[in-house]
Amino acid sequence: MIDLTARQVQILRAVIEEFIETAQSVGSETIDKKYNIGVSPATIRNEMVALTKQGYLAKHHSSSGRFPTSQAMKLYVNELMKERELTVADEVSAKEKIWQNKKDHSDLLREVTRVLAEKSQALSIAMYENNIFFQAGHSNLLLMPEFFDLDVMRHVLLLIEQTALLEEMFSHNSSENVIQVVYGQELGNKYLLPVGFIHMSFMLDNQLCRVGVLGSNRFDYAYIFPMMKYVRQLVQELA
Repeated sequence: MIDLTARQVQILRAVIEEFIETAQSVGSETIDKKYNIGVSPATIRNEMVALTKQGYLAKHHSSSGRFPTSQAMKLYVNELMKERELTVADEVSAKEKIWQNKKDHSDLLREVTRVLAEKSQALSIAMYENNIFFQAGHSNLLLMPEFFDLDVMRHVLLLIEQTALLEEMFSHNSSENVIQVVYGQELGNKYLLPVGFIHMSFMLDNQLCRVGVLGSNRFDYAYIFPMMKYVRQLVQELA
C-alpha cells in the first residue's frame, strides 16, 4: 500500500487528472481553483514539493508546474483510478466489428487492432506467439502534442518496426492485473518519456496473443481499461 497521506493522494490524483486533460505541467494555483482540496495554495504547493521528493512528481526547468512520473501513473492506474462503465453503444459497436470476423482468427485479431485503435485514439498493436503482427491507428499519434516532437515520433516508429523491442514492451508486467501499463521512462530511452503502452494477453489458436495500444502517457485510462477487458472477453468467448 502507498505511503501517502489522504491529502497527498487527493492532490496527486488532481495533478494526474489535470495533466491527462491538458498535457501541461500543473501548478498549485490550478489545483486550488479547479479541485476542492480544502487547503490553501501554499499548502498544496508544499505537498507537491513533498510528492516530488518521493518520486511521484517531476518538474520541467522551464515551468513552475509539475507533472506526474511513471511511478505516479502506475499508482494511479493500479490503485487510484475508477474505471468508467461502458455504454451499450460502446459494447455493441465493438462486438459487431469483432464477431463478424469470428470464423477466421487472423481477421478477428486484425479487427481487434482496428477497434482498439478507434476506441483508444492511439496506435494498436497485436502479436501472435510466432511473431505475426498487426498494427492500426498510426495517424492517431499525429493528433497528440507529445508526438509533434520529431525525435519522439522517430523513436516510436523505430520501436514498432523491431519485433525484439515490441516483445520487450509486451514482457513488462508490473502487477498481476489483466491489463498492464508500460511507460517510456522504464525503457531507458529519453525520447520515449512521454509514451505509454497499455497491453494484455490471451490464448488464440492455442497460441499466446498479445495486444496493446501505444500513445501518449495521458491515456483516458478510466475508459480504455474496461474497453480492453471487454474486447478480451469477446475474443475469449470465440477462442
